Amino acid sequence: MFYGEYSHSIDRKGRLILPARIRDAAKAHFIEKFFVTAGLDKCLFMFSEEEWRSQEGKFKALSLTKQQGRIFNRLFFSSAQEVMPDKQGRILLPQYLKEFAVIKKDVVIVGVSSRIEIWAKDEWGEFNKNYRASYEEIAEKLMEI
Repeated sequence: MFYGEYSHSIDRKGRLILPARIRDAAKAHFIEKFFVTAGLDKCLFMFSEEEWRSQEGKFKALSLTKQQGRIFNRLFFSSAQEVMPDKQGRILLPQYLKEFAVIKKDVVIVGVSSRIEIWAKDEWGEFNKNYRASYEEIAEKLMEI
């Protein structure tokens, strides 16, 4: 549902405009609000409400008696914020999430099928530098039957 890579900037009021293709995909799937939270690899994860509920169900199933499950759920859910794009397609990212993802001004918005990732431009560049060359090797390992 969400695909592509888009370069954008945070405005002086701390808002991020979602790319037109992301807004169009959301509109086509009747998505009005999102949940944004601390992701993995120093980025933010943004889910539609439906996908958020799906992920929430999986994470709530983690054992309460296992420390790693408790820690993950605390960090994941405590950093979550519900966001609704305004009429111009802008969302307000909380300061604590920008700090988590080292976002200052320039960002890259990445569509990853069922979620959107928001990266600081430099962090996305570093990620690509570190992993792009091993893309085929990773695909081979993941697709082994």
